[in-house]
Amino acid sequence: MPPLPDRPAPLQPWLPGWLLGCCLALWLLLAGSAAQAQGVELAGLQVQRQDGALSLDFNARVNLPRSVEEALQRGVPIYFVAQAQLLRNRWYWRDERVARVTRSWRLAYQPLTNSWRVGLIGGLNQTFPTLAEALALASRSSDWKLAELKELDADKTYYLQFSYRLDTSQLPGPMQFGLGGQGDWAVGVNSTLKVELGSP
Repeated sequence: MPPLPDRPAPLQPWLPGWLLGCCLALWLLLAGSAAQAQGVELAGLQVQRQDGALSLDFNARVNLPRSVEEALQRGVPIYFVAQAQLLRNRWYWRDERVARVTRSWRLAYQPLTNSWRVGLIGGLNQTFPTLAEALALASRSSDWKLAELKELDADKTYYLQFSYRLDTSQLPGPMQFGLGGQGDWAVGVNSTLKVELGSP
């Protein structure tokens, strides 16, 4: 009877886990690179006292995904929305929302003049020769009033919840339906900031 061929050595029990770990690390690296390449980075967020009120300054850097830029080039306007909530800490119940403010911007491409038109909803529009310049205007705000200081208690603890995002709910209905699970349209950033009232 001929001898049986040697059986291959069994896989080490750690090998599948090691391979899985390498694949996961590679995926996270690629995902991280993509997140840095497109999306929103909050460059500045500040709450300050001014003229008897609490006001907000913010500045974001926006890098649009290619699919969003292509939609703009086809004549689809896009909208950005910034929202800020001032909340007061309460140990005995859910935190109290003291103030909530929202601002929206509309950005559109003008093919006849090869320019970009952007403006605060309810305000004036401005035209720029480049998309980068238009985005810069649509991603910052200063002296944005949150609340009157007289309505706040200096002995209490407050914090700010801030968000800035691409508002896909403003897109045409059929386009909203067509987006489905396309994550590249989920462009936005969130941040929480402790608010110090103190003395002026």
